[in-house]
Formats: sequence, C-alpha cells, structure tokens
Amino acid sequence: MTDHTIDMTAEDDRPTRPALIRGFRGKCPNCGEGRLLHSYLKVSDECTHCGQELFHHRADDGPAYLTILIVGHLLAPALHISYVHWRPEPWTMAIAFSIGCVALSLYLLPRLKGVVVAYQWARRMHGFGTSA
Repeated sequence: MTDHTIDMTAEDDRPTRPALIRGFRGKCPNCGEGRLLHSYLKVSDECTHCGQELFHHRADDGPAYLTILIVGHLLAPALHISYVHWRPEPWTMAIAFSIGCVALSLYLLPRLKGVVVAYQWARRMHGFGTSA
C-alpha cells in the first residue's frame, strides 16, 4: 500500500503571511516586487518582475464585502462617539462621515483585493476554489 501524502519542498512552500503582506501592499505575492494590480482593481496577467502568472486569480465580491465590514466597524462607533460627545449639526456629520466612508473605502478596496488574490496564490486556489 502506498502513502498518498504530498511532500512539500522548500521551493513548493508558499508562506501565507508574507504573501498577504505583499498583497496588501499591491505587490506580487511571489516576489514582492512587481505590481499585482493595474488600473486600480484589475489583476495583472503576470508579474513584471518574476513572471508569476496571476491572470487566473479572481477575487469577485470578497474584497467589497471585507471593505464594507471594516469601514462599517470603524465608522459606526466613530459616528456614535462623535454624536454623544460633541453633538455636531446633522449636515456636518453627514458630510464628514460620507467623505470618511468614501475615502476609507477607496483606500481599502484595492488593498483587500490584493490580500484575497495573495491568499489564493499562497493556498494554490487559482481563483476558482480548486487546489492544484
């Protein structure tokens, strides 16, 4: 009877944490040098530095859900605290928190897409939920 376990060599190993950090920075999860995204949210076909293929990674709606989750959890308590402590005018709060929500969302969305793509790369998911 043969053992069907797969032996991961050092070159096959893809550590998740460094890949996630590189993805958050918008860099290739493999080398950390090339750009992961182009034109704001499109995944590059391949890394310009190391040649790693990236075209098959798809993040779909995951980054948007994560962005909403994080922005909501940061701004909802801030909204409550500012209302309780300072009681600003409703229009002041609406404008300030609208600007904050849009700015934080635009900042986080490409970074969280990079994290999702980097996670797929590290786990060899290839964007389709399969493992290769």
